[in-house]
Amino acid sequence: MSAKSTVPRPALTRRQFAALGAAGAASLALPALSVDVKPEKARVVIAVSGKASLYYLPLTIAEQLGYFRAEGLDVEISDVAGGARAVQAPAGGAADIISGPYEQTIQQQAKAQGQALQAFVLLGRAPQIAMGVSTRTLPQYRGVADLRGRKVGVTAPDSPTHMMAHLLLSRGGLKPAEVNFVGVGNAAGALASMRAGQIDAISNVDPVMTLLEQRGEVKIIGDTRTLKGTLEVFGGPMPAGCLLAPVEFIARHPATAQALANAVVHALKWLQTAGPSDIIKTVPESHMFGDRALYLNAFNKVREALSLDGLMSDDGARTALKALASMDAAIRPEKIELARTYTNQFSRRAKDRFKA
Repeated sequence: MSAKSTVPRPALTRRQFAALGAAGAASLALPALSVDVKPEKARVVIAVSGKASLYYLPLTIAEQLGYFRAEGLDVEISDVAGGARAVQAPAGGAADIISGPYEQTIQQQAKAQGQALQAFVLLGRAPQIAMGVSTRTLPQYRGVADLRGRKVGVTAPDSPTHMMAHLLLSRGGLKPAEVNFVGVGNAAGALASMRAGQIDAISNVDPVMTLLEQRGEVKIIGDTRTLKGTLEVFGGPMPAGCLLAPVEFIARHPATAQALANAVVHALKWLQTAGPSDIIKTVPESHMFGDRALYLNAFNKVREALSLDGLMSDDGARTALKALASMDAAIRPEKIELARTYTNQFSRRAKDRFKA
């Protein structure tokens, strides 16, 4: 792999952002753009934090089954430490695009000097996050008030897991400042923190949460691994992981974005009918925490949360904005242009192609 420049690109001004947005919209609307057009950029690096989690399973499937290669792409999925580092990767030249939560597009738009991001294919239609209380340190847990002064593990500050914990605590009458949030990641580190008694509650994704739940180490108090649970926590549909790219990348590489969307939607279609043996044969053993049965159990818990066709819903985008604004006073809904944070044009073409 050739070395990449680490010199940050200059941030887009509002005028440049508007110009690129208009150029991108014009290029994406061209009816001549086919799902079979050769990608402008065959070598693509995707930055992701926590590749082995089920949150990013469609990426793993597309990689393992050769769907990226079938679209003329040589894709490297770069697993980095933390969502913030993944977001910074394109600006620093370490990656071309990001796989991360949709909310990052809103957070970046809210930053005056942030690099504008746009989601162009949806991986999950529900957050796939569960929150549980330690049965070791809080065996007599009765309600959210019992977490006052306690440590709550989240994957990272300002992450979707942090946002969900924030909502659950607030609705239970507890101010987020009354607990201590601790970043624990979404793999072995999260498990170690819980088992060592370093945290009293945890908001995380699978397979971590299913493992803790199955072994009686947590009591689940909030669950968005189903559509019903998502409605209960967020009050509406809530998008999860997406492929996100700088607006300028999509404007300059629409055929590459289309090829990526094709591969992911193809993977989503495969996942709709995949059986246990298909999953075991396809997913790397290293993603399963050494327990295939556990992994399959976790997959069954989140299966409903996977996107069917890669399409983002307008209602989902509005739910995400409302949730973010409730957590961060710097995000003012009236200042956010949601239409610029996502596009369905690529996923719609891929959906038609694969009958997803």
